[in-house]
Amino acid sequence: MANNPITRGLSGLTARFAAPDLPPPTLADTITARQRFFGADAVDPETGAVRADQAILTWFGCASFAVALGGTVFLLDAWVPRGATSGYVPTTPAEVAALRPAAIFIGHGHFDHAADAGPITQASSAVLYGTTEHCATARSQINSAEFECVELGSESSKPGDRYDFELAEGLSVTAVRHIHSARTARHEGPDACARVIPAPGVVDMLRYPTTLTDAAQLARRLGDREGGVLLYQFRAESFTLTWHDSSGPLLDNAPGVLEVLRTLPASDVHVGAVQGYNQFTNGLRDPRSYIEALRPKVFVPNHHDNWFPLITARGTAFRTPLEAELARIPDGPELRMLLDPDDYVAPGRLAFELGG
Repeated sequence: MANNPITRGLSGLTARFAAPDLPPPTLADTITARQRFFGADAVDPETGAVRADQAILTWFGCASFAVALGGTVFLLDAWVPRGATSGYVPTTPAEVAALRPAAIFIGHGHFDHAADAGPITQASSAVLYGTTEHCATARSQINSAEFECVELGSESSKPGDRYDFELAEGLSVTAVRHIHSARTARHEGPDACARVIPAPGVVDMLRYPTTLTDAAQLARRLGDREGGVLLYQFRAESFTLTWHDSSGPLLDNAPGVLEVLRTLPASDVHVGAVQGYNQFTNGLRDPRSYIEALRPKVFVPNHHDNWFPLITARGTAFRTPLEAELARIPDGPELRMLLDPDDYVAPGRLAFELGG
């Protein structure tokens, strides 16, 4: 393997274009980034504080979101999609770090979720939350220094394991171990779901050609391990947000997780992954099982955009099958569809009044 000329060439490329650690942001950087992500009206122009009477979620590709909940800023996953394209998602790891999140929550460790976790955590002085393996992978991404990482089990933890803690005063968090998307046998009968097989959106590779630096960054991180999968629920006094970056076949392989999810408070907003391996066999049956268990008022799909054009499509391909699945749920949630690339870094698309 070491003598393979392709491997040697790839190693040379990634070494030549190795990403430096990100510099710590200034206060001016933070104010500018927060105003761009959360809206100028939501951010104090002198201190950078975000208004405490709203929950604001801003999407920056795949399953990554910047969140301001009751004034506390945090990230859900930490990867700015690039490598197969460049500039499709209009931000950078440096700008995301400038948000100065108090915490970063990793759903799982694959590159499309955590490839920028180490640099962003280090530069922003955030606390990283994830499994033991997520922490180790993030630390391997930086050249120096250290950061705090709270370990929520490991890759050997059991589906359904639960972790409860406080993020800030009046803001509690529950993390639940679940499973990654996977293909299972085809289900027939009245509960069968239509397969979802969109054509890959390769045209975006031509519209947004990659740079050598971005291609090298992707190549370095392609082999990052899953390290276990976590779902997170955030509860303020009058608002509950649930997020997960993969939707596994719980009905087949981990039904006990659904029992745990049903014990959680109903979600005001549920942000859940819809793209996954089982879509080719069982459509969106797996995402629907999460929605039914979490009982949200509003459902927001993630991990449905063209983050890797060789294998993905734009979110428009998921709208119709997702509407069909939600229609199966009695008194189902409102669908708040996000569509790439227009809804990337678009403050106001997901803004909710607290206590209203």
